[in-house]
Amino acid sequence: MRKVCVVVGSRANYGSIKSVMRAVQAHPDLKLQIIVAASALLDRFGSVVDVIMRDGFTPDARVNMIVEGETPVTMAKSTGLGLLELPTLFELLDPDVVITVGDRFETMATAVASAFMNIPLAHTMGGEVTGTIDESIRHAITKLAHIHFPANQDSADRILRLGEEPQSIHVVGCPRIDLLAEVLASGGAVLDTEWLDREGVGGHIATDEPFLLVSQHPVTTEYGQAEHQIAETLMALHELQMPTVMLWPNVDAGSEDVSRGMRKFRESYKPEYIRFYKNFPVETYLRLMRSAACLVGNSSASIREGAFVGTPAVNIGSRQDGRERAPNVIDVGHDRKAIANAIRRQVEHGRFPPAHLYGDGQAGPRIAEVLARATLSVQKRIQY
Repeated sequence: MRKVCVVVGSRANYGSIKSVMRAVQAHPDLKLQIIVAASALLDRFGSVVDVIMRDGFTPDARVNMIVEGETPVTMAKSTGLGLLELPTLFELLDPDVVITVGDRFETMATAVASAFMNIPLAHTMGGEVTGTIDESIRHAITKLAHIHFPANQDSADRILRLGEEPQSIHVVGCPRIDLLAEVLASGGAVLDTEWLDREGVGGHIATDEPFLLVSQHPVTTEYGQAEHQIAETLMALHELQMPTVMLWPNVDAGSEDVSRGMRKFRESYKPEYIRFYKNFPVETYLRLMRSAACLVGNSSASIREGAFVGTPAVNIGSRQDGRERAPNVIDVGHDRKAIANAIRRQVEHGRFPPAHLYGDGQAGPRIAEVLARATLSVQKRIQY
């Protein structure tokens, strides 16, 4: 049996790889290993490790690697801590292949450690185009990886143009869409209102009325502007005063600035129309996306999953610049009037036709089958 080691470093990581973990765990020729690391271990980012265990997975190891502060310096140092710790765990677990997910800064440590240790590296969601440091991280990992699992053909074409071997590239779809397809098949709009009322802080949100789902993260290449940016979004929400479910930001540089802006807004306006959450179980978040009148912020979920279910979305700022999108998305800058007007327009429009830009819901089984059958090699050579 091939040992497949998955490193989960954040709530976004887990949602992006959960279906692959299940498929690997169920495959007769594969053995799943799990390392939980970085913000996935921290309570203030929702204790993702507890969600992982409730979902029936058992972590083989944990890596505390986040340096507090959420600045460019601490982001670089956190990556360095990961690079110090992960090689020891890889040596102990002795995996046949390591999977790294997407473009988060902590995935860089996984990729470098695996490549340096001659462990074949599989990379999901490569070849995409966005803004921020994620763009650089994503393509750097592509050059370190040995097996590529892009979500669509456009991404696969970019990986080819980066000089990767054609036989190493497998267009499988985005694993996040797998979970959404399951949610839709099981009655996608049914929400656990008891859980929503029990968790989070702020006003009660009646999800049987039109509501907004807001998720806005710092833009690492615009460090220092995050508090102003979130303030513009919050003032747009204040103008509308629609029922709103809002997530706290991720751990990227500038996260504390976003959080500070949200705390100041709460203290000044005491908005009973907003309820704030640290994290959601993946399926709960997907059901909220399916039910929301509009998705707001700069998360890729508005573009990936939002397109799959046709939920109207307002994408704010540059964080998703260049990412392929469907007609459900309106792009605006950090301007409260523009944001409010775009939300009104999207709510009035209602749902869009579904668009399968990022897969059909079968990525996990496809990835597991490739990992079981592929010829593994760590020797790389540019192909042009």
